[in-house]
Amino acid sequence: MIEDLSWMLEDIVANVPRARHAVLLSADGLPRGSTEGMDAKDVRTISAAMAGMQSLSRATSHFAGPGEDREWNQTIIEFSHGWIFLIGAGQGAYLAAAAAPDVDMQQISFRMHRLVARLGNNLTSPPRVHAEDAGERTGQSRAQAQAGRGTGIPIADLDEVIGQVRGARHAVLLGADGLPRGATTGMSQDLADTISAAMTGIHAYSRATAQFAGPLKEAHWRQTVIEFQHGWIFLISAGHGAFLAAAAQHDADIEEFTTRLHQVVPHLSRDLAPRGEASRA
Repeated sequence: MIEDLSWMLEDIVANVPRARHAVLLSADGLPRGSTEGMDAKDVRTISAAMAGMQSLSRATSHFAGPGEDREWNQTIIEFSHGWIFLIGAGQGAYLAAAAAPDVDMQQISFRMHRLVARLGNNLTSPPRVHAEDAGERTGQSRAQAQAGRGTGIPIADLDEVIGQVRGARHAVLLGADGLPRGATTGMSQDLADTISAAMTGIHAYSRATAQFAGPLKEAHWRQTVIEFQHGWIFLISAGHGAFLAAAAQHDADIEEFTTRLHQVVPHLSRDLAPRGEASRA
């Protein structure tokens, strides 16, 4: 019988102002515990979505760039009405927490990692995931094989951001159908196609967790951030069902990078809008 560790999760909501919920789950999406007040059906739904999220997050490490240590650190989802944080919590286990928009992010991160250390008595350390794993090796080798062939749809606004922000790597614009609409110069078509498929899944899982983040009054998904030891990936809403995926090395100026990306999104969304809507913008 699997031990219910719900009692340990109360530390987060009890000691972090504006924290809402926490769920402990297994890699296959089974709940191991949750904070009080959550419906059992919601716990199962969130556990399944978070399991899919961590799996796809890990699979995108090659997009973040090369590096000897490609360990996944965390995934963060931002909505207009709240945040969701997802980290590893032991061998085949993960901890997800939800909080209000004005939560102290450093404080909730500290509490989550401290809880993971406590859970270490019940759960062993998580496996490290590297680029040499079969799935990532396949995606990377394909991208390298096509390195000389670009997407053929460069976007000048994205090229400018990548060229001017230290540590920025590349970006791809995806339509509402999940297909690439354009990418930065030099990004191979194969990499654009591969990462688009993963990002479409991450976008779907992100939106599916909106109820976990908090009350759903006019809730809007804003972005999903994936942190690795060697880099960052940002998935940002670009309007009209479209989204923008961008990557940077870990020591990049993240504040400048995200600011520039959000500044360029309105220009990109106008390009993707139906003609009638674009003319009214």
